[in-house]
Amino acid sequence: MSVKTIENWFAAKGWKAFPFQKQSWKAFRDGQDVLIHAQTGSGKTLAAALGPLTQRATAKSRSGGIRILWINPLRALTLDLERALQSALEELAPDWRVESRTGDTRSSKKTRQLQSLPEVLITTPESLSLLLTHKKVQDQLAGLELVVVDEWHELIGSKRGVQTELALARLKRLNPNLRLAGLSATLGAPELALQCLVGMDRQGKLIRGRSDRTLEMDCIIPDPIEKFPHMGRLGMRVVEQVLEVVDQSDSALIFTNTRNQAENWYQKIEELRPHWELGLHHGSIELEDRRRVEMGIRSGDLRCVVCTASLDLGVDFPPVDLVVQVGSPKGIGRLLQRAGRSGHSPGKPSRILCAPTHTFELIEFSAARRLIERGEVEPRKPLEMSLDALSQHLVTLGMGGGFDEQEAWEEVRSTYCFRDLTQSEWSWVLDFVSYGGPALRQYQQFARLKRSGKPGKRNFQSQSKEVERFHRMNIGTITSDNMVQVQFLRGGKLGFVEESFVSRLRPGESFLFAGRKLKLVQFRDMKAIVRKSSAKQVAVPRWVGGRMPLSTHLASETRREIERYALGQKTGPETAAVASVLEIQKQWSALPLYHQLLVEVLTLRDGWRMTLYPFEGRAVHEGLGALLAFRLSQKTPITVSVAVNDYGLELLASDPIDLEAMEWKEWFRSGDELDQEILEAAHGAEMAKRQFREIARVAGLVFQGFPGAQKSARQIQASSGLLFDVFQKYDPQNLLLEQARQEALKSQFDRPRLKQALENLQSCEILLSRPRHLTPMAFPLWMERMSSQISSESFEDRVEKMIQSLNKKAP
Repeated sequence: MSVKTIENWFAAKGWKAFPFQKQSWKAFRDGQDVLIHAQTGSGKTLAAALGPLTQRATAKSRSGGIRILWINPLRALTLDLERALQSALEELAPDWRVESRTGDTRSSKKTRQLQSLPEVLITTPESLSLLLTHKKVQDQLAGLELVVVDEWHELIGSKRGVQTELALARLKRLNPNLRLAGLSATLGAPELALQCLVGMDRQGKLIRGRSDRTLEMDCIIPDPIEKFPHMGRLGMRVVEQVLEVVDQSDSALIFTNTRNQAENWYQKIEELRPHWELGLHHGSIELEDRRRVEMGIRSGDLRCVVCTASLDLGVDFPPVDLVVQVGSPKGIGRLLQRAGRSGHSPGKPSRILCAPTHTFELIEFSAARRLIERGEVEPRKPLEMSLDALSQHLVTLGMGGGFDEQEAWEEVRSTYCFRDLTQSEWSWVLDFVSYGGPALRQYQQFARLKRSGKPGKRNFQSQSKEVERFHRMNIGTITSDNMVQVQFLRGGKLGFVEESFVSRLRPGESFLFAGRKLKLVQFRDMKAIVRKSSAKQVAVPRWVGGRMPLSTHLASETRREIERYALGQKTGPETAAVASVLEIQKQWSALPLYHQLLVEVLTLRDGWRMTLYPFEGRAVHEGLGALLAFRLSQKTPITVSVAVNDYGLELLASDPIDLEAMEWKEWFRSGDELDQEILEAAHGAEMAKRQFREIARVAGLVFQGFPGAQKSARQIQASSGLLFDVFQKYDPQNLLLEQARQEALKSQFDRPRLKQALENLQSCEILLSRPRHLTPMAFPLWMERMSSQISSESFEDRVEKMIQSLNKKAP
């Protein structure tokens, strides 16, 4: 089939192939790997999928067999993608089957696929790894022509991305002529993403797609503006203002940053617009309910849907003409991804309405607007040396027919993640998957691969059928708190919440989930049995990972926006709207310029407090706060507690600290001892031990349990904790221990960014201020501390009293 034939098919549908699509088809014919970087809804799917069709007439004919493997990070998206590809291929390649294979696929269908894969298979990284455990499937995959990795930006920087890199390396080994294509709409460093996709043994081509669709970005300006920002409260206050804009649209998606927030907004909108057809969509809701919502959006039956990141990716909803972002997106890539869900009809712009959850988020929105105008998106840094994921992958290869030591070494080293893997590290991993390493040699359950042959030329294969059974149930790199099924007494399933939340509820207590008020009847066998509730006061589940960090790009531009206001320069309309707040900050203390670090010192009833505003994000501030408190305690006997948010950190001490004697550059040093100091300051051994739970699970040291009988998070933590202690004592050189320490530093404190922040602070001018009251910038940190304290007075009452007191003093 020629490119001209495909162009004629386009024309028959009233379309015209874009230049980037033609470039993609040509690249396939030329045997090139590509990364297609184009905006949402611009035609990336057809640009990648139709490449193999351009060679159908010239390729050596063969009957059946898989041609295209499509990897998608979200299994919830596979149904839409399957329909889209089927729609195109039923006319262009009617003899090709298009099927999906995920955790939601029926067992009978999976069994059939193992015997004969369809021409086009849509799957996830986890399901691909499961396929690679079957030798006969690997033989079929050797005939692959193209692998497409959809939403590649979503995988980069995660262990799922590492899992994908390793799987791609294996597929390239099976067929050296295999072409790779990555798809993404939002990448900050596309060249790096391309290298990560194709590996170190290939050079790919970056194809940039259309960028002509306009983005219309508006913001809700609350009235009145809170002079002392109450973090979170403003979000619910602007619901009516948001709905007035939604009233003017045909269909809207309202994105929140957390599932907890989505549940609250859904309830509030249902109360204010009871006549609307309303939907709720997040990752913990039962799959069938999510699909009904998606169908409702697509058909236009639903007026509005409240959702989370579960609808960020890959879903096209032509009726949607407005997207609402509740709260700061924390990153430009996320904002653009969500905005792209609207305006999919020809000639229509993407429209996004930003709704702040506190006053200072207006400045973040203003900063985001500038970054979008300049086309600046934060890059995602790929992971390196994830030995737990490598261990899992090697067991997968051992089950799928085995592997040769030298060939596998070259294959693994071809990936970006393991490009610097040394021979000694490789030998350690092989020993680890063969017998568990020195400390576990005597325990048969850790011997997963058997080896034969001489060192350097050995062959590794699966140890036993039992190992294979356990491994297939443990495959994957997604780790979280154990999930509990929520279902009605009569069996209707609603979705999943985390075990840590349900375990705190007593029978009879009510909570909000899937847009319903529910009463817990009983909790047993990882199932929460519920009935409907009419209670006025209900708990809302808080899922792990709710707080997203402020990106480096957005944090830096927010500081620039504050500097522009301080210098009397032109700012965005959102920043101008909070002028009254910034004026109080300037009069009571100061507004820091970009090269300055504002330090406020104030004594209240609870003690002496020093507040710093580096604007480096919550994770960095947690590390910086722990580090500064530790360094202060090393100099003088003192107890210091820390509170942080995205903008700054507060150190609270019972007695004043002599700031005149402080050598600020010394306090912000970032030398070779930094990692050790952070670990000491933040109880690093316990942090590493907790992180080791995830590593032990991915590496296959801990078995999660059989389906329907999963171990609790506490049981898994106890098992991994015991192994951690054993390795510490009997195998201190175990490479997984160091990985746990490094991951703990990165996940808890964003260690690379913390080091850079310390270096930046060393060159900052210190702007020392001694205000008489809590300033607008300090107030949210005071709130952060109060929220964690126990008192006979409610948190809201204490906050309200402080706001009233400060408002009386404010101009």
